[in-house]
Amino acid sequence: MDTARTPAGETAESSDAPAPPAPEPPASPSSSPSLGTKVRSAARWSLINTVVMRLGNFATGIVLARFALGPAEWGVYGIAQTVLLVLLSANELGVGLAIVRWEGDARRFAPTVLTLSALSSGLLYVALFAAAPTVAGLLGSPDAAGVLRVMCLCVVIDGVAQVPGGFLTREFAQGKRMLIDGLNFVISTSVTLLLAFEGWGAMSFAWGAVAGNVVTLIGCGLAAPGTLKFGWDPGQARALLRFGLPLAGASMLALAVVNVDTMVVGATLGNVSLGFYVLAFNISGWPVRIISEAARRVSFAGFSRLAESPQALAQGFSRALGVLITVTVPLCVLLAGLAEPIIHLVYGGQWVPAAAALPWLMALGLIRIGSELAYDCLVAIGQRRSLFLVQGLWLAALIPVLLLAARLNGIVGVSQAHVLVAGGMVVPVFLFALSRGGIGVGRIARACAWPFLGGAVMAVIVLGLERRFGDGRIALLAIGTIALAAYTVCVLPSRDFLRGVDRTHRGRHRSPAPVRPTQQDMR
Repeated sequence: MDTARTPAGETAESSDAPAPPAPEPPASPSSSPSLGTKVRSAARWSLINTVVMRLGNFATGIVLARFALGPAEWGVYGIAQTVLLVLLSANELGVGLAIVRWEGDARRFAPTVLTLSALSSGLLYVALFAAAPTVAGLLGSPDAAGVLRVMCLCVVIDGVAQVPGGFLTREFAQGKRMLIDGLNFVISTSVTLLLAFEGWGAMSFAWGAVAGNVVTLIGCGLAAPGTLKFGWDPGQARALLRFGLPLAGASMLALAVVNVDTMVVGATLGNVSLGFYVLAFNISGWPVRIISEAARRVSFAGFSRLAESPQALAQGFSRALGVLITVTVPLCVLLAGLAEPIIHLVYGGQWVPAAAALPWLMALGLIRIGSELAYDCLVAIGQRRSLFLVQGLWLAALIPVLLLAARLNGIVGVSQAHVLVAGGMVVPVFLFALSRGGIGVGRIARACAWPFLGGAVMAVIVLGLERRFGDGRIALLAIGTIALAAYTVCVLPSRDFLRGVDRTHRGRHRSPAPVRPTQQDMR
């Protein structure tokens, strides 16, 4: 099971404990190509990895939904997965991100990180094991208790894997990570399918997740040899906890924001409605997981390297946002505009009720992509108070709105409430926080303008042609092709910005003599 983690990190220092190594000076122009090369290579491997894994998970989900599991089983799985993700957001107390963020020799403090991470994860699992029946009952799914106890074994495994996994992220070793994730997928999927067709229901997901996480732990340990060594330094432990605890809290808030809707739907509407909602939410997450996760595996490390240069950071963030939004918008528009025929074609008629919530969740998915990138950037520049403000306000506003909307309009109301809170309150707060960090609204608007225009044109084309052509397979293919062609034409004017090419600047400085290239962030 591939679970997303929210990176967070800022170097903490202590007067009474050995301070983390001092940051290195900003890179010189001659050294920046090395960073740019690492980031580009890691981004390519990460994108390939994420696309391949998500396509595999997509195919597995179709098989399970069509032939093995119904909405009620998916609802139980949704509850267990939600609890697991929330626990994973802070199971290692945030200290694992020190491996990625702190400068200097990470192996010096890695044993202390491993001890803290393993200890906190183990204690968290013991507490969950004891409270599983109560938690499942409160979430409206008493049958989920056993699944919770098994699936959340991943909390302990993940806590141990934090250190070797952090070293792979620190070194941009996404090629190795792709191999590890591939093995995880093969083992976890095989176990899940085998148990599902044997009648294990939602428990098949749990044991599949455990098997996959064991493979990831072994793979990361082999790929980063010598990193699974326990140790203890009290001074380092104090510095690590001061560094990690606030950020673990912010991560937990971020994961709670994403998963509180599952808890609300399960508690108010029951397992069947929750199953439909989980399917729709998973579909809406295709662009988020394929595009955003690939970027986030390198974005935090990349932004951390640029944090000392506000201008470079602003340019790097705006370009990264532009690329993500440009790639994601057409996927969101197609899935939103053709929700019902796509779900019917892919999953079968019994899952069509999920289509009503999907257009709203696609809008939420687009907002999530931008907010997650902004989160990584704010973490990299040390804006911890801004993160707490954004995530705290988001969660505080979201819970009562979701509860009211669920009772008024079911899963559609929950989806609409998500978009209302995220678009109306959270986006402006994120924009304000980024502007305080030196990334102005103008840069963000430039990054999003052409993709949003292209998305509007696509939406008009999709809705108009669907009425004319119908929703058969050939019609869907034709509509998608025409809409994507129109979108491509709309975003062509932004191609130089996305590539980091300044034609005006380049034209003013022509010279017959060779000129050393200027530094460009994130290239």
